[in-house]
Amino acid sequence: MSFGQGGPSWGPGGDHTPDWAALADESAARSRRKKWLMIGGGALATAATAAIVATAVISANDNGGSTGSGRNASQLPGPADLPTDSAEPEPSFSTVAPPPPPDPKDYISDVKKDRAPISIDSFYPGRKLTMGDRVYAKGATHRTTNCAATTQGALGSVLTNNGCDQVIRATYSRAGVAVTVGVAVFETEAQAKKAAQQASGGLASLSGAGVPTFCRGGSICRRTANSYGRYAYFTIGGFTNGTNVTKADKNVFAVGNDLTNFTFRQIHHRGEVQASAAATAPTS
Repeated sequence: MSFGQGGPSWGPGGDHTPDWAALADESAARSRRKKWLMIGGGALATAATAAIVATAVISANDNGGSTGSGRNASQLPGPADLPTDSAEPEPSFSTVAPPPPPDPKDYISDVKKDRAPISIDSFYPGRKLTMGDRVYAKGATHRTTNCAATTQGALGSVLTNNGCDQVIRATYSRAGVAVTVGVAVFETEAQAKKAAQQASGGLASLSGAGVPTFCRGGSICRRTANSYGRYAYFTIGGFTNGTNVTKADKNVFAVGNDLTNFTFRQIHHRGEVQASAAATAPTS
């Protein structure tokens, strides 16, 4: 081998030609050892950091530190440490049941309880009566303590004999049909019921205020008799042209039924008002 200015040179055919395959294998081996050394060092660093963090957390808990969820569970009081006495009084409940609300009928069954004023407007207010889609014009009204004068036939003596105090009448009309309704007032429920049961003859129709005379002079009309509380109420209805009423005349029956139902409601409402006032009145 000879050296010149350009560095070493290898002649062809000599024993000093380098083993290129061995050199490549050695270089790859060195690279692999370097890579594994770098990976191992990183893992050791990560493990060391995790150990430091875990130690810090354990140390903080052991020293009474707080976590994100609040106070350490080991420092909460046990059941025996919780207070058992309270300064607030225990609620108490009465074992006595409250009295039932007053029955409205009790206040319309006896004059001693039924103290509300009695008038035509208290039973038949306004200038017309509306029942569903039916509107009735209000005609003449009348009030008297001469109960017999408001009747036809034997009904006058029935009212008088049972102690009738007064009678209120009102007439309503619609489409050629007129009905007079009358309320007879008694002192007790028993008297009113007996008068309705013994009713014979009927109420005298009340004309005027736009309604001609009807159900007089022997014409056939529909009559009803009922009672509720200390009130007996009657109706007489027919055609304003004097035509006799038959069972097929549904219009006459419909008007009479509407007035009967309305009168019952008015009497019951009278009881409701007085019962409500009694329920809210202060007690001594």
